[in-house]
Amino acid sequence: MRMSFIVAAVVLVLLPPAFAQNADNSQCDRACLESYIDRYMDAMLENEPNLDLFARDCKFTENGVRLPLGNEGLWFGMSGKGSYKFYVPDVETQQIAFLGTAREGAANKQGEAPLVAVAIRLKIADGRITEAEQIVLRPDSDTMGMTGQFSTGAMVEKLGAPHAVYREAIPVDERASREDLIKTANYYFSGLQKNDHGKGYYPFTDDCHRVENGMPATNVPVPDGQTRPDPKTATGYSSHWGCREQFEAGLMGFISRVRDRRFVAVDRERGIAFAFGFFDHDSLNWTWQLAELFKIEKGNIRRIEAIFHRCPYGMNSGWSTYEQGISDRIQSIR
Repeated sequence: MRMSFIVAAVVLVLLPPAFAQNADNSQCDRACLESYIDRYMDAMLENEPNLDLFARDCKFTENGVRLPLGNEGLWFGMSGKGSYKFYVPDVETQQIAFLGTAREGAANKQGEAPLVAVAIRLKIADGRITEAEQIVLRPDSDTMGMTGQFSTGAMVEKLGAPHAVYREAIPVDERASREDLIKTANYYFSGLQKNDHGKGYYPFTDDCHRVENGMPATNVPVPDGQTRPDPKTATGYSSHWGCREQFEAGLMGFISRVRDRRFVAVDRERGIAFAFGFFDHDSLNWTWQLAELFKIEKGNIRRIEAIFHRCPYGMNSGWSTYEQGISDRIQSIR
């Protein structure tokens, strides 16, 4: 019996740290879940999807397309890791979501490969990754057609680190349920789609701020010599306004549908809900594929961060049925 105990202890020491924490089928905690992202990025950089980290039948998608794990997409071309790292661990569902940066391709004359922005979701079961989903925003696919130092990857990298607000823990007696966090975040998606000229319910704090593709999309200072547009009389949407002003102005009709709303990770400790989804623009036959997260305090959205790129109109996530993919309802967490 003593020998069996020694052997078991040695096995646990030799196992990778995250797997050792799950060897007794206990849940992976926050730090454990975050370590899976780090190990996933290392494996992608080294192009080694080994069975110590991945389940044999692990499903993998990139930008909505199912691909062989380890052979294609960013797995093929990743040449370095970026410094921006935003983890959203969901201990209850044993999933981890992530916004960050990586380098892909050959280095330029300055010795640096192009930066890409990435959004990742991993599902953990029995100590291994069973599902891996990622969105990769490359310079040639950025929404604004930006390249080089102004690409989405470069702009996200310049953020340096997630805003301090995101790292603040919600007092235990004020923490919302995962259902309420998702419900609050979904008001944002519904408000965009309805565009109902101030008649809807917009749960924003007074200091709410949104960052899209590494750049501020609200509260942008008005340049000297210019007048701040009045959201009550303006005829065009403005980034100089706050979150609530933008919604109350009712000038977001360019988004016709917000569909396949998949809230894939909820961090109740910090009040963060992370979602994947699609914004359709029917008049342009244009779709944005996005990853977006919301910091929620006392039932109100305080901060929003998103990355998105243009994809084929009407595209599916690779994780939803056709009916789910075209629905504007909240899809259940996997």
